[in-house]
Amino acid sequence: MKRILVAEDEQAIREFVVINLKRAGYEVTEAENGEQALELYERENGAFDVAVLDIMMPGAYDGLAVCRELRQKSGSIGIILLTARTQEMDKVSGLMMGADDYVTKPFSPSELVARVDAVYRRVALEEMRTENNFKEEIRSGDFSLNLRNRALMKKGVPVELTQVEFQIMEYFFSNPGKALDRTDILKHVWGDSYYGEEKIVDVNIRRLRMKVEDEPSNPKHIVTVWGLGYKWEA
Repeated sequence: MKRILVAEDEQAIREFVVINLKRAGYEVTEAENGEQALELYERENGAFDVAVLDIMMPGAYDGLAVCRELRQKSGSIGIILLTARTQEMDKVSGLMMGADDYVTKPFSPSELVARVDAVYRRVALEEMRTENNFKEEIRSGDFSLNLRNRALMKKGVPVELTQVEFQIMEYFFSNPGKALDRTDILKHVWGDSYYGEEKIVDVNIRRLRMKVEDEPSNPKHIVTVWGLGYKWEA
């Protein structure tokens, strides 16, 4: 089964999310707050493919705190944040903490399911590669990307990546020196049916630069192509 953890303190919204995900074929475990979500994650030994987290939950663990904890525990779980239109900085903060995507309230059932489906497909693809002992490796200058174990190495030193970051790097490595516009990156990583905004690409590029560049403010590898997008230079 495709297992989803949903954490939302507003019962009406939580029930709306749960019923629509169940209709789409997901096995859903629901939590009323962040603390309960983390307890359920531990109790199930992390056996979830995707977590859907409301940012504005009461208590010691809001959605951003749960996102941070889950990402520290797992680089493979997909994380989607539920946000309000006014929570612009929270959206960016969540993406910088390792969230894969966010959905802005109010949202339609079709939008919610499409976004969860897109994240789940990435998680399932990585699991399939691992199970099939996929051994291909791509090298680019001082970097090597192992497609079987989802590992990036820089001069022999491992660089920890989220699912989204890994897919962006794989796209770069497969197209060295080629200018890739934001729309291409968005479709390749998030899927053709993605409802969201292109700025999610920029936030992930900023996060990647912090991990792979010697000077993130003066990038030499992930280079901006003004008016278009980005390109990878080894």
